[in-house]
Amino acid sequence: MSKTSTTTAVRRPFEGRLTLAERREALTGYAFIAPSVVGFLLFVLGPVVAALILSTTRYTILRPPSFVGLDNYIKMFSDDRLLQTYGNTFIYVIAAVVLINLIALTAAVLISQNMPAWLTTIFRSAYFFPYLVALVYVSIIWQALFQKDTGVLNYYLSQLGVAPIDWLNSPGMSKVTVVIVDTWRNIGFAMLIYVAAIQEVPKEMLEAAEVDGAGPWKRFRSITFPMISQATFFNITTTVIGAFQIYESIIVLTRGGPGDSSRSVVMYLAEKAFSDYDMGYASAIAVSLTVLILLVTLVQFRVRRTWVHYE
Repeated sequence: MSKTSTTTAVRRPFEGRLTLAERREALTGYAFIAPSVVGFLLFVLGPVVAALILSTTRYTILRPPSFVGLDNYIKMFSDDRLLQTYGNTFIYVIAAVVLINLIALTAAVLISQNMPAWLTTIFRSAYFFPYLVALVYVSIIWQALFQKDTGVLNYYLSQLGVAPIDWLNSPGMSKVTVVIVDTWRNIGFAMLIYVAAIQEVPKEMLEAAEVDGAGPWKRFRSITFPMISQATFFNITTTVIGAFQIYESIIVLTRGGPGDSSRSVVMYLAEKAFSDYDMGYASAIAVSLTVLILLVTLVQFRVRRTWVHYE
């Protein structure tokens, strides 16, 4: 028998096809991921595509959409209110990244010191508890604390001889109140991420550095911080994305005022969509914010190569 006929004789006629058990296993896998895929298509990709389409139209709900091309995007560059809200939002982003991560990291380092387990649990719970409360309720409580005449903060400041501060109705202080509430509420989550990362730092390395004469600050700067850089990157990225979307606390605390001094982009977007019924322009703002968040996130992932360590 020739070599060709031998090869043909041993070739399986159904080679490459899945067995019944393999097909059932594959179908089971598809069934498990189907809800996530359907949810993504309906509630993420679908709205994104709809926003892109609506952003090229003039659509006020009262009349059918009419195609206007890039007019809505061109309009944004001459919208002074939008530019101001973007400026406010950038302030919130910078303040959130610096304050939340600095305070959370400091708290994580202190909690990770040698102390009784029960005391560590109490501190973790105390810092993390605000994150479990809905931001609307947190903002309502802080609004009462920030009242000029009846607020607790001004009462204690008056005991120190400080004149009452108009926290909620002053153009200069309104953004400060939003930053305070946002920082206080989100410290706990970032702190837990830092605590988990610090606990993974090998104690042998810290002890060896201490034996070599390295002080606490040098041990933290040279060993601990590089080894928790992945957690730092995660916290910074999530903080930036969250701060760009800040909304609820501003609604409750200042309603964006006085004027637009504390209004965020998301709040201005909602006003255009649901108060002015200008869905086309609101969609264009939403697209611009999405693109901005995407670009900032891509820059962060690019820059991380210079300071995030994976070993």
